[in-house]
Amino acid sequence: MHALAAPSLDPFDTLNDAQRLAVEHGLDGDPTQAAPLLVIAGAGSGKTKTLAARVARLVLAGADPQRLLLLTFSRRAAAEMTQRVGAQLQLALGLAPGSRAPVLPWAGTFHGIGARLVRDYARHIGLSESFTILDRGDAEDLMAQVREALGFAKARSRFPLKGTCLSIYSRLINSQAALHPLLLEHYPWCCNWTDELERLFEAYVARKRDEQVLDYDDLLLYWSRMMEAPELAAHVGQRFDHVLVDEYQDTNRLQAAILRALKPTGRGLTVVGDDAQSIYSFRAAEVRNILDFPHGFATPARLVTLERNYRSTQPILAASNAVIALAEERFSKALWSDRPSSEKPRLVSVDDEAAQARWVADQVLEHREMGIRLKSQAVLFRSSSHSAALELELARRNIPFVKFGGLKFLEAAHIKDVLSVLRWVHNPRHRLAGFRVAQLVAGIGPATARRLLDAMDAAADPAEALLAFEPPGAAAADWASLRELYRRLREGEAGWPQEVASVQQWYEPQLERLHDEPRARLADLAQLAQLARGYASRERFLTELTLDPPEATSDEAGTPLLDEDYLILSTIHSAKGQEWQSVHLLNVVDGCMPADLSAGTAAQLAEERRLLYVAMTRAKRHLHLLVPQRFYLTQQAGGGDKHVYGALTRFIPPSIAGAFERVTGSNRGDASAPVALAAPAVAVDLGFRRGP
Repeated sequence: MHALAAPSLDPFDTLNDAQRLAVEHGLDGDPTQAAPLLVIAGAGSGKTKTLAARVARLVLAGADPQRLLLLTFSRRAAAEMTQRVGAQLQLALGLAPGSRAPVLPWAGTFHGIGARLVRDYARHIGLSESFTILDRGDAEDLMAQVREALGFAKARSRFPLKGTCLSIYSRLINSQAALHPLLLEHYPWCCNWTDELERLFEAYVARKRDEQVLDYDDLLLYWSRMMEAPELAAHVGQRFDHVLVDEYQDTNRLQAAILRALKPTGRGLTVVGDDAQSIYSFRAAEVRNILDFPHGFATPARLVTLERNYRSTQPILAASNAVIALAEERFSKALWSDRPSSEKPRLVSVDDEAAQARWVADQVLEHREMGIRLKSQAVLFRSSSHSAALELELARRNIPFVKFGGLKFLEAAHIKDVLSVLRWVHNPRHRLAGFRVAQLVAGIGPATARRLLDAMDAAADPAEALLAFEPPGAAAADWASLRELYRRLREGEAGWPQEVASVQQWYEPQLERLHDEPRARLADLAQLAQLARGYASRERFLTELTLDPPEATSDEAGTPLLDEDYLILSTIHSAKGQEWQSVHLLNVVDGCMPADLSAGTAAQLAEERRLLYVAMTRAKRHLHLLVPQRFYLTQQAGGGDKHVYGALTRFIPPSIAGAFERVTGSNRGDASAPVALAAPAVAVDLGFRRGP
């Protein structure tokens, strides 16, 4: 394909110097033979613009769009990239508006491109060209069938349920790890089932093969296995002169292996990403892919760093740079902006989480009066449960909000389970709660649950009917435990709010049996126990949550229908790639940031630091980091409840304190009010691991 003549007007004149270096890489010779290119694109540095401009520039230099592979992580990103490339080419070629620019038929997600290539080569890898792809639900159902056929559904001790089994299998495939070490690190309660899980996964793979179906992970697995055959790998690789990858820091080992097989020398390969924004290890993303990329080929990769930030003020960038500069291993960069400001990010000390909720609500309304719409403000948090108190506060004040990341707090299955126990104790004729709770007992299914509820309905005293009920033999032991809990709660032995802890103690074994990631869900239950402390009785707690629930004005999927403006609540993971004028970050204390369960290894701590960096770099003008001084801890047995003191996150040590302004929640303008930067060790009472 011959180079296309472009108008004299430079269509790339809006690129800065670093962006232009990346866009022009290899164009002084044959670009298909250029060294591999790694673009480290800092937050807000115009990553998408740069990658789209490079694609357009390659096409203008003669690259065939049909032989250009562009890989992204979402269909929306692929569509946006294609649209930008088309607009760039239209401008470069001087085409009239509405004219058709060259298309990119091979722009898409890893899984979407994988599906096309696997189908193209299906007969070469033992597949029918008419294979079908299972969605998550279908894959879980197939796993359940295999699990039952092998007899694991009748195991006398708890065998992982279908959803957990599929999650383990998915992580195994994407991380390319051995099963037992993977279980030790991520599913320790399943370690005793290593041999059985191996048998299950082998049978699951065989069933898929027999039925000619692939699940979501197979699209990468088959593509990777296909590329292990030298003849097939060469044939596929020769189809593409250029391979460009967006968000390379989010690739897993399987995806990195595919890219190496596509371009073994690295020539014609461009990857764009930011190691400082690698935060998806729970999806098996591997930060080493981007850290090791420069020396992964015989010809070292060229490194171009984009440091100019078009999003945030300089003080926000200075603080963010200071936080990430303390990382042990990273690509060096210092984000800068030509947006000056005298306002530093604020470390806001508040008494406790209730005060944190009130302060954030006050500040959000204050910013709204200053002309910053609610949509331009966000509250971010490490875990979905961290926003529970704030959701209640916003609902009370009629501040509409949309929550992204995780289920709405009171709609999460494990939260509903615990609340259903309390509701059933409070009202034994509450059939819906009873039907849910009865089936939490191993060995009790819908038919038995209905028999129990019918007996309770027919009895003058339904609670007595429950206590007298005889369950199936297989459920006898577990039923006795629930019956005793029900009796103690009905008689008020535990007292309020300790009743919540009593239910949680009974529920924990059921939680591990019924749900994956039980440790993370336990944190939600602890948050529920803390909320219960704010109510005088069980009746008030259940009534207030029913009449004014956190999710009353929250909607994961879209916007509140009755409000044209709304505040954004989001986990940090869900906020990546977004930006707002004002950002509040909750619970910037050890145990929450870093999360207590993610502070056990150096790699986990490194990712937690990157999470804080991602959260901070979402802010354009105003950034507030909330530091509650006290947390309530509900004791599991004896000792009652107590409050313990939180410590400012270890990621903001005294050495970088000058990048922040310190204020107290009771007086936002009092910059002299101290925040404990040298945190005392009393936070160990929370069970926090200090790490290395």
